[in-house]
Amino acid sequence: MNFDTFALAATTNDLTREPAARGLADVVEFRMDKADDPLEQLDDYDGELPLIATNRTRWFGGQAVDTGRLDRLSAASRSDHVEVVDVELETARGMEWVLDEFRDNAVDCIVSHHTFEDTPEREVLDAIFRQCGEYGDIAKVATFPRKHTDVLRLLRSINVATKKGIDVAGISMSRIGSHSRAVAPIYGSKLGYAPLADDESDYAPGQIPLERLRTLIDDLTEDSEIQSAAAPADDRPEQRQPAEH
Repeated sequence: MNFDTFALAATTNDLTREPAARGLADVVEFRMDKADDPLEQLDDYDGELPLIATNRTRWFGGQAVDTGRLDRLSAASRSDHVEVVDVELETARGMEWVLDEFRDNAVDCIVSHHTFEDTPEREVLDAIFRQCGEYGDIAKVATFPRKHTDVLRLLRSINVATKKGIDVAGISMSRIGSHSRAVAPIYGSKLGYAPLADDESDYAPGQIPLERLRTLIDDLTEDSEIQSAAAPADDRPEQRQPAEH
């Protein structure tokens, strides 16, 4: 999958809902861990949008049991419709051979990390993005903010990682971080997520419905000057030029 430009993923556990995502999403994230008969759904899938396969364990906010989880994800990676799989950083570290297997099946890898209780400090957050990027084709980091400055810290790290050449996806969860889903592309995030209408109650608080998020992102990024307004990687304020009189 091409991550040169931003892509919006519609999240669902039911692939028969894919038509509702057309014209709004660029890709569908299929939550296998929350789906009934996920491999059967993949076999029957005849939609237009490519798929991201995610099979998250309970440890990382999903519903999949550990037994057979990676086997099912590997089977999904062999589907002609699956272009990307999502693997947790902890899994990538301990079982790097899994990533090789996925890539042998010609799919890209999102390596993701979630912190559900807080937002790490700046240096730690930068290191997490870097480590996810070392293993994956895209580094996805989701954090939990307790105050608005936590959201700013994540946006800064998205920008820093992007300037270092890492393809990233960054999300600040909860209602406090909800706006990060719309503005993160300005700072360099290459992938965003929104639930399909029938799935909105099944996922994290703070998510923005698909149609609304598509509109917000398009409105914010249509101006090239806005897209180039990200903060410098070293966090130092830019010096103001003397005003002309």
